[in-house]
Amino acid sequence: MALQGKKLINNPDDVVTEFIEGLVETYPGLQYLDGFPEIKVVLRADAVGGAYDKVAVISGGGSGHEPAHAGFVGPGMLTAAVSGDVFASPPVDSILAAIRAVTGTMGCLLIIKNYTGDRLNFGLAAEQAKSEGYKIEMVIVGDDCALPPPRGIAGRRGLAGTILVHKVAGAAADAGLSLADVAAEAKHASEAVGTMGVALSVCTLPGQVTSDRLGPEQIELGLGIHGEPGAAVVELQTVDVVVEHVLKQILSQETQYLPITRGSNAVLLINGLGATPVMELMIAARKAVPELQLEYGIAVDRVYTGTFMTSLDMAGLSITIMRSDENILQRLDAPTKAPAWPVGSEGNRPPAKFPVAVPPSPSMKDDEILSERQELSKQGCMLEAAIEAAAKELIDLKDNLNDWDSKVGDGDCGTTMYRGATAILEDMKTRYHLNDAAGTVNEIGSTIRKVMGGTSGILYDILCKAAYASLKQNKNITAYEWADALEASIAAVSKYGGARAGYRTMLDALIPASTVLKQSLKAGDDPVTAFIASAEAASAGAESTKQMQAKLHLQAGRSSYISPDHLVSIPDPGAMAAAAWYQAAALSVKNKLHASES
Repeated sequence: MALQGKKLINNPDDVVTEFIEGLVETYPGLQYLDGFPEIKVVLRADAVGGAYDKVAVISGGGSGHEPAHAGFVGPGMLTAAVSGDVFASPPVDSILAAIRAVTGTMGCLLIIKNYTGDRLNFGLAAEQAKSEGYKIEMVIVGDDCALPPPRGIAGRRGLAGTILVHKVAGAAADAGLSLADVAAEAKHASEAVGTMGVALSVCTLPGQVTSDRLGPEQIELGLGIHGEPGAAVVELQTVDVVVEHVLKQILSQETQYLPITRGSNAVLLINGLGATPVMELMIAARKAVPELQLEYGIAVDRVYTGTFMTSLDMAGLSITIMRSDENILQRLDAPTKAPAWPVGSEGNRPPAKFPVAVPPSPSMKDDEILSERQELSKQGCMLEAAIEAAAKELIDLKDNLNDWDSKVGDGDCGTTMYRGATAILEDMKTRYHLNDAAGTVNEIGSTIRKVMGGTSGILYDILCKAAYASLKQNKNITAYEWADALEASIAAVSKYGGARAGYRTMLDALIPASTVLKQSLKAGDDPVTAFIASAEAASAGAESTKQMQAKLHLQAGRSSYISPDHLVSIPDPGAMAAAAWYQAAALSVKNKLHASES
């Protein structure tokens, strides 16, 4: 039976910002941007104001992996770290704020883990920063060795090996190298590292119940750091057997993930996943070192054992091996004051600390507030009803979405959609010009971008921006223009997210909806009939994702890492959410029209 997880927290929604406040109070060399709760950025206190004369190294991602990434901010490592909500990629605006805060004339290197949300958000932020005149490079770390190739468009996940890449890049930047050289060293390090994890328990998200997926005598091999299921569940083994299995997988000549052979040199990192005692980590290190030296003929130059990148309160560990050479050892040995690297924290904490103001965006305008209630046109009333119905349906579906997502992902789909839906309902009162359909769709995208983290948030923002670009070309928006806008939105999401039909994503609901909508209108059906028919197609498409486990190699997002056994009869939460709001909108338009005619 699943039980409510015990946490030493206040409000579950405040855990990230309160963690950051505690972190900067503890370590005198760290500061944060005054942008809570949307912008959660930790930075070096000595690198503020655009006067930083070395390459800035920025990393980040979803929270829940502490001490990564904020704990590795400091001279000799990261210049800044950007935090998203728990297990959700940080939004574009947060990443841009970090870039603007610490990047000087030498430029900025972004180091991210290979997850779709991080690639999309950091990628979009990089492009925006380049357009503002910043010099930007990006290195993506995918060091997971647990899953056999190929993994479709998703690729290998980024795990604890990312921390070693941080150290190499940070030391290179601190030495005064150019952006191109720092990026080259980081890329070289990322290509020489491999990681695999083992879990004794699943993690518990703040405010949610603890999953009972793992039995008391079971462990999970090859899991991700977001609580998603691993490659295999096996009976509990001794640590020596576990270490032997993990090293064999990392050094597999079949996958050839790690370019290391007998006679090579390596660095070893033993990482606790959040609830693993130091004693157990040291026992694993004691086995791993002689195993590498005697069984594989690999000389171990350095050993780092501790907690570097976690999955909240998960019990377990990951093992990372990095092929070493003289330059990598020089970078790893270089001094750093990053608090989570195995060194002490020096310096006196000042009596008072004040947050640093968020640098303004050169293109940012003050949010426009509607001073009085709008006089809505017929179309404005329809749009209002559709938005309200869609948002309320997502709010009601929160627990179901979280339940489905806990079985195939990280368990927060419902919470993410709930956050977006409640914000949309609030902003609709004061910010949406509902008589302007195109502008309203654009504003919905802006609302989503502010409050919804992770892949869902950025993809829905892209969807809205593409729809807006299509709709704004027409003064008189009819059902045909809405159909064109939906088609354009699907194309944009597919282009940037990489998914198509059959990938277990929201497109499995929206693609059939778009197809039926166009066909129905072309056949001469009235717009409401066409809308209802397309909504039924969306629901059928979402339900069909229950049978898509056989297409594992085609999936996008975190489902691509899940074994087929875990996907049987479980629908994709993103597709179910899309079908739900689409159908609610269609029914509200139908009911509104009938009410006005009666």
